[in-house]
Amino acid sequence: MSSFEDADTEETLTCLQMTVYHPGQQPNGIFQSIGFHKREKLPSREEVKFGRSSKVCNYTFQDRQVSRVQFSLQLFKKFDSSVLSFEIKNMSKRTSLIVDNRTLDFLHKVDLPDRCMIRFGDYQILMEKEDGVSLEFFETEFILSPRSLLQKNYWPPQNPIPEYCHSVWSSSQSTSPMETDENEL
Repeated sequence: MSSFEDADTEETLTCLQMTVYHPGQQPNGIFQSIGFHKREKLPSREEVKFGRSSKVCNYTFQDRQVSRVQFSLQLFKKFDSSVLSFEIKNMSKRTSLIVDNRTLDFLHKVDLPDRCMIRFGDYQILMEKEDGVSLEFFETEFILSPRSLLQKNYWPPQNPIPEYCHSVWSSSQSTSPMETDENEL
């Protein structure tokens, strides 16, 4: 038998790809400690922490506005699934974490969808999961976006918040929305 036939089967790893953006990323070097476009292999039992403290966090942001530990990711396996899933927990007492349109306060956690937008302060992180079969390890990969992820059409636009809460309805009008000029209000 050749060594090829004796070799262990290589398992594919679940990969969490994170595209990050902050308006001050270039002049301030906020992401300088993060290795971009390099996959990093981590044990699946490890809780992955993001924040300002290099002593505690796997991935640090060079920004005093960020908490020492901003949020964490933990892997788990659902009862009815053979693939790894992630849960995200807000570890900041000062800042809420927004996962898609869901707000997480301190110590709140939620299962991470396969594709979602994470926001806190001016930070935007698009997280996309690629499934693998290994239960022992997973990978992370970071990509730096030069523009806002909300503007690059990575993410559907949020519902606009009306500037004025004036009602433009009357009882004789239909119930469908109608465009009006600002001067008509």
